[in-house]
Amino acid sequence: MDPGNLATSIAGGSQFGYVLLSVVFMSSMMAMLLQAASVRLGLAGGLDLAQACKQHFLTKINGVLWGLCEIAIVACNLAEVLGMAIGLNLVFGIPLLWGVCLPVLDVMLILALQNFGFRYLEAFVIALILNIGASFAAQLVWLQPSLTAILQGLAPSTAIVTKPEMLYLAVGIVGATVMPHNL
Repeated sequence: MDPGNLATSIAGGSQFGYVLLSVVFMSSMMAMLLQAASVRLGLAGGLDLAQACKQHFLTKINGVLWGLCEIAIVACNLAEVLGMAIGLNLVFGIPLLWGVCLPVLDVMLILALQNFGFRYLEAFVIALILNIGASFAAQLVWLQPSLTAILQGLAPSTAIVTKPEMLYLAVGIVGATVMPHNL
């Protein structure tokens, strides 16, 4: 689970209830649309996004795109590592320095699983996804949210763009959902 996505969703829900649920829904739909376009590019053209850019853009433009992608990768990874460190500090009281170092063990575990074959890595990822899904289902049973409030939250509200604090969280939700590494 992306800590940035979780943080913006919790902040939005705790401050504004279900009002920002429409932003979560629309940004998720946009992310799926962009991912579907990336899949079509891969299946129909046999290319990934970087290869398609190399074929269709000038060398100078590709250099700028490469630089921007590197910046985006560093920014995303920095947010993930810092989010993990802050989360570990809040939940377990682990100092931030150790919280930054612990994700290295996570990366080493995934790299070690790749040595055993891709199927073990896939099984590990599926187990993690099932764990997240089970946790989400348990939370829904425990919280018993109002279906009426959820459906009302799916309808966009003008308050999202008129209240600066709500707009700020809405932009954060979009940014945490539609990320370049998803493509």
